[in-house]
Amino acid sequence: MPENQPEPNLINKIKAALTYPLPHHFLSHIVYQFMRIKNPQVKDLQITMMAKAFNINLSESKLKAPDAFPDFNSFFTRELREGVRKFEDGEAMLCSPVDGKVSQMGDIDGSSIFQAKGHSFTLQKLLGDDQVLASNYLNGKFATIYLSPRDYHRIHMPCSGKLKRIIHIPGRLFSVAPYTVTTVPGLFARNERVACVFDTEFGEMIMILVGAIFVSSMDTVWTGTITPPGAKKVTEIDLSNAQRSLDIEKGEEMGRFNMGSTVILLFPKDKVTLNDRLSAGSTLRLGNGIGRVIV
Repeated sequence: MPENQPEPNLINKIKAALTYPLPHHFLSHIVYQFMRIKNPQVKDLQITMMAKAFNINLSESKLKAPDAFPDFNSFFTRELREGVRKFEDGEAMLCSPVDGKVSQMGDIDGSSIFQAKGHSFTLQKLLGDDQVLASNYLNGKFATIYLSPRDYHRIHMPCSGKLKRIIHIPGRLFSVAPYTVTTVPGLFARNERVACVFDTEFGEMIMILVGAIFVSSMDTVWTGTITPPGAKKVTEIDLSNAQRSLDIEKGEEMGRFNMGSTVILLFPKDKVTLNDRLSAGSTLRLGNGIGRVIV
């Protein structure tokens, strides 16, 4: 079973408890507006303070000066310079779709996905109670990767695939920082999320973009923003009969977070092996190998 996350201490339990009554979506709406202020003095100050507070490496960014960005959100979703990330070679290699840290990764135990000591959630809940879709991943593999505010926030393909479904699942917007992961039961199956279902050379794969507090929207390259405000039920875009090609190559951008969050990858049983040198807390860079396809 995955492990290596610290035991939640009293302070973290209190911090997590204080997030329950917060109006998550209302606060995120305010942040959405705040991140898009175009007044040069305001947005340049926002960017400068953020870069210093989180020690962001702007030498990797295509644009570097605060005044080069039209607003804070453009800075947060900044594009990297060409060549600063490299995807590991080999068609069988699965690569990290983001910069971040491993939250957990390993085997799906039946339908149960490990979150942290004492906490797990089911495939069915994670996938919006879609029993048929969940059944494809029983006893498969998963990888949960956390993006901090300092990380690059565009999401890329870990392997080549063809998009066939996008599922928006409404929910809360708890923080996905380590202190809530170890304290809030079923966190990733409670937060708002977007599940992208792909056909690949080794079978089906799902990449789930998990929202978090102050993550006011999530985008895909096919649809733009895909987090309808105030949604109360699961909605789906079926792209299996789309007229245009939805094939996307390994390493290509597939979406982005408009604040930090988490990506979950799901793989069917006996289709992939995961890198056993990685564990909870391991640092990843976009393109690092996280596993291999079983040939």
